[in-house]
Amino acid sequence: MTLTIVYYITILKLLHSYAPVCQNKYMKIAFFEVENWEKIYLEQKLAGNELLFYTTSLQKEHIASLQDVEVISIFIDSIITKELLDQLPKLRLITTRSTGYDHIDVACTRYKKIITCNVPHYGTHTVAEHAFSLILALSRKLFESVARTKQGDFDHSELTGFDLYDKTIGIVGLGDIGLSVLKIAKGFGMHVVAFSHHPDEAQARKLGISFLDLKELFKVSDIVTLHVPYTKETRHMVNKTNIKKFKKGSIIINTARGGLVDTEALVYGLGKGILKGAGLDVLEEEEVIKEERQILTKNFKKLSNFRTLYLDHVLMGMDNVLITPHNAFNSKEALHMILDVTVENIMDFAKSKVQNAV
Repeated sequence: MTLTIVYYITILKLLHSYAPVCQNKYMKIAFFEVENWEKIYLEQKLAGNELLFYTTSLQKEHIASLQDVEVISIFIDSIITKELLDQLPKLRLITTRSTGYDHIDVACTRYKKIITCNVPHYGTHTVAEHAFSLILALSRKLFESVARTKQGDFDHSELTGFDLYDKTIGIVGLGDIGLSVLKIAKGFGMHVVAFSHHPDEAQARKLGISFLDLKELFKVSDIVTLHVPYTKETRHMVNKTNIKKFKKGSIIINTARGGLVDTEALVYGLGKGILKGAGLDVLEEEEVIKEERQILTKNFKKLSNFRTLYLDHVLMGMDNVLITPHNAFNSKEALHMILDVTVENIMDFAKSKVQNAV
């Protein structure tokens, strides 16, 4: 009997000693730019932790309530500066619910040994499908057709579109999204050419495509679609010089970043008939178009270019230009993937692991 009691006590002590390893660390976590459905989802996934939720971006007025917070989760409107980080002594992890992280002072987080994570891949198929939604809407004059029919006008004149079959699509950037676009294009029977900073000829043979430089790609493509990140090198990769090299009557699609295209060059190309149309999910200065109250602020001139803003409005008034509100990523599946990866980033941190560090 005594031996049995001793045995069970020993087992209980062993289990207790392993408990910290088997259980996640309790944490105080603050989420910013969160919608109600996301709050419900995160509360279920991170039950047992103290969770703070804010619908707004992280601002200076939040600092007092974050003094003992170890983890913050943000989106792209929360600007993380050294000044802010200096006032968050317990902070150990920042996980942004985005792929890009240029809204975070990463040099400072590294210096302070604050882990910074992102969501490296999400919406691969979502963005590719949106790009083709724009392509199809332009190629078959979908919006004009719907508008005319709603007015009771069933006249077909001036609604003639064109087939995608046997046309050439030029994909600028052959990452995950670019590859998804390629697969869809092949399904339509299109010829595919691509531009990459690191062309892989073995990959080209396997995929049945050709890698071209930008000038040649613009020259031969009936449709050009952009799928590269925004960097100093890619800024205005479509510009006043090379817009003249586009195949006459071609279409440009941009679901990546507005700054890839010089807006003045785009308006010129459309006005001169070089481009037949444009499908845009992003614009230069789009943050000002979304929130025009910024025009009244002192920092407006630093943040935006009045000429570009004017030309964005010109584009919005063109019948052959389709513009969506930076919505290409916005599918149920993509949004849930963002949250799932964010939760994984947090739970791995609780286990002293790191994934998706930038």
